[in-house]
Amino acid sequence: MSMSDRPILIKKVKKVAGHGHHGGAWKVAYADFVTAMMAFFLLMWLINTTDPEQKRGIAEYFAPASVSESTSGSGGILGGTSLGEDGSKGSGSMSVITQLAPEAPEDAPPEAGQSSNLAAASEAELREEIARREAADFASAAESLRQAMQSMPELAELSKQLIIDQTPEGLRIQLVDQEGRSMFETNSARPNPRAQLLLRAISRVINQLPNRISITGHTSAAPGSNRASGPNDWPLSSNRANASRLILQAAGVDPDRVYQVSGKAGSDPLYPDDPTLAGNRRIAIVLLREAPVLPTDTSL
Repeated sequence: MSMSDRPILIKKVKKVAGHGHHGGAWKVAYADFVTAMMAFFLLMWLINTTDPEQKRGIAEYFAPASVSESTSGSGGILGGTSLGEDGSKGSGSMSVITQLAPEAPEDAPPEAGQSSNLAAASEAELREEIARREAADFASAAESLRQAMQSMPELAELSKQLIIDQTPEGLRIQLVDQEGRSMFETNSARPNPRAQLLLRAISRVINQLPNRISITGHTSAAPGSNRASGPNDWPLSSNRANASRLILQAAGVDPDRVYQVSGKAGSDPLYPDDPTLAGNRRIAIVLLREAPVLPTDTSL
């Protein structure tokens, strides 16, 4: 067989690609993922670097505009409503009325009746608050004096001759005589050592408060007498009050705080049923209530 008679064989080889190209879809997905992560971290950074006021402004910026419904008007597209200047939807007639109505000035004064009512209410509240604080200060001062009397042996025995109470005038501290235990020498304005010790203790409490003080001397009626006061009781009670003032000032009380020094003799007994009792002889020291300083009424 000649070479030309041989059959021609064509061999086809089919190649199977085990690691062929799968396309570019995964690249797009990966790019979207990276973009989303960048946006997320950018959002976290913005949240951490903005203050609450800025966050509120951003939230209001992205908030949808409010639309108010109205059933008035015609049945057109807006149903009888109109768009306001801020883009919100509202009643057309109400919009016109709002624009035509004059605006009240911000600093417009209240009416006369309202002003007087406010002034009266403010004055009453001020007086009530001052009275409450003053009563608390008086109670604290009284308790401080009682504790001082109990803590000092030389004063503890004299605590029975001290009466502390609050009156409409103020905080009253009274040094009273007991039977056989007088604060002053008989028919004299000279205080004995017990009275001087008590007055110095009282001065420390007086100095804790800024109130003015009033000092009043009292005497008792003579046994068997039908008169509350003898002819010498008036100057005697006044002189005893003045002697008490001098001791208080020597102990540090400011003289300018002394408002009144007086003597009432036996005209105001502590025990009206028996004006002759020793307890009617006393020195009354009052820390006066201060009238509140109220603002001047400028409405007149």
